Amino acid sequence: MRKILKFGMFAMLFLIVQVGCISKKTVVANKRAPRVIIDDTKPTPSVTPPVVIEPKVEPPVVVAPTTPTSSYADVVANYIATYSDIAKQEMTTYSIPASITLAQGILESGAGKGNLTSKANNHFGIKCHQGWTGGRVYHDDDELQECFRKYADPANSFRDHSLFLSERSRYRFLFDLKKDDYKGWAKGLKKAGYATDPKYPNKLISIIERYNLTDYDTQVLSTSGSYISQVTKQVSNRTNHMVKEGETLYSIAKKYELSVDELKRINGLSSNDISIGQALYLQAQ
Repeated sequence: MRKILKFGMFAMLFLIVQVGCISKKTVVANKRAPRVIIDDTKPTPSVTPPVVIEPKVEPPVVVAPTTPTSSYADVVANYIATYSDIAKQEMTTYSIPASITLAQGILESGAGKGNLTSKANNHFGIKCHQGWTGGRVYHDDDELQECFRKYADPANSFRDHSLFLSERSRYRFLFDLKKDDYKGWAKGLKKAGYATDPKYPNKLISIIERYNLTDYDTQVLSTSGSYISQVTKQVSNRTNHMVKEGETLYSIAKKYELSVDELKRINGLSSNDISIGQALYLQAQ
């Protein structure tokens, strides 16, 4: 009996020990790694992209075209020196102030440097108009490729300018002004429709006053006739014939021992048509 009790107690003790061991193993088996807690409330730091530096592109270098060393004032002074005698002669013959003629020539021709002047010796921007039988060129102005008069010599352009103003009724009132009234002429030319630019009179007056062009009016109007006689003689050597009634280009050419083709070339004529009062040059300069 005692042996049985001892065996039972031993068996119970063994059982208790085994259960304890199993519990310990279970605890060890269920042991977890510590949890990492992520705080979603904090913003994720942004990653700044690398700064890309664009290579600096220099603008293309534009080389300005070469220009003459002369200033514009020098160009104008040369123009005045070249054409003042002709302008004074036109004033003597047609009573158009020399100051106005020179100022218009400077303005319209770019002091002799304009394209129309270079191509056609046209110093006053006079268009072909009806009845023009002389040479012609085409140039963009108020409209594309308008017809402009072409002259064999600049002096022809000055003479045609005088005829253009003196033979048209719309300019007639200008000849009632005093011969030295350049301001009246400047305003009157705009009023009569010579130019569409509303500032045309002011531009002419500015040129006249800046370059003292009234001095040439004074010379013509001076009481001394020696200067006028000298200029008249110089110009008459070039403008030797005014067409009269009944004359033809052939008869005039024959009179001055010229060929018709030569006379046409000197005067920039494209046909044999001429009109009474037309000025013909007998030699090119």
